[in-house]
Amino acid sequence: MHFQWYPGHMTKAKRAMQEDIKLIDVVIELVDARIPRSSKNPDIDELAKQKARVLLLNKSDMADAAVQGEWIRYYEQAGYLVLAVNAKKKNELKQINALIQEACKEKIERDRKRGILNRPVRAMIVGIPNVGKSTFINSFAGRACAKTGNKPGVTKGKQWIRLNKQVELLDTPGILWPKFEDQQVGQHLAFIGSIKDELIQSVDLALDLIEFLTKTYEGILNGHYNVQENLDSVDILRQLAINRGCIQKGNEPNYEKAAYLLLDDFRNAKLGRITIERPNER
Repeated sequence: MHFQWYPGHMTKAKRAMQEDIKLIDVVIELVDARIPRSSKNPDIDELAKQKARVLLLNKSDMADAAVQGEWIRYYEQAGYLVLAVNAKKKNELKQINALIQEACKEKIERDRKRGILNRPVRAMIVGIPNVGKSTFINSFAGRACAKTGNKPGVTKGKQWIRLNKQVELLDTPGILWPKFEDQQVGQHLAFIGSIKDELIQSVDLALDLIEFLTKTYEGILNGHYNVQENLDSVDILRQLAINRGCIQKGNEPNYEKAAYLLLDDFRNAKLGRITIERPNER
């Protein structure tokens, strides 16, 4: 299966980010904790190379906790301040705020020496589609957030949202797609639903997911669907279809319906906490 992407989306967002990044103290990047490499846009590293960086592994409650720890260490060694989060939980926001202050401590100290006290840190939140960026912004900002309006040097129309006394967020971060010449990146994005299902072959994708799960998370498919995992992927999907009543005319298995069932169960963590990628794999 060949995965496509649309560079037209990226050109406009990239141009906007190049302009907006000049106004920013810290870039907060969200990635999906289940695919921390494939859901991370390498272009952001170039655009934000002169800025403080915070990396949030979102949807951490869906990811394998042990592998997640490996990813945190991996990205910390690469120079990021890293935190595993669930954007839906507001009680985690204090940790995030502390991380932002840590990332910007040199800037805050420079301001202090110049006699500038209590100036809020300016942040931009970036991330590819479906990593939970909107949910994070809504949780972090809350309903009580106030728009502080245009500021000097800010292009007309841009708005800053005061998240709290310490942080302001530029509310037009734009959406960036990753370039993926590596088809495995496209496959992993399709697994979590970042590529629309209408654009992919669901049965082929489900077969790929079955192959991964039987190798890496032995017993999960058997425990959830009562299938024999020592069969090939097609036979496993056939068993899954029969066991879950995915039957079409002629009493034949409906492979497409079974494929969507499996993909939905994975995406909603009904199969348990699963991470597709490991730091030591390419």
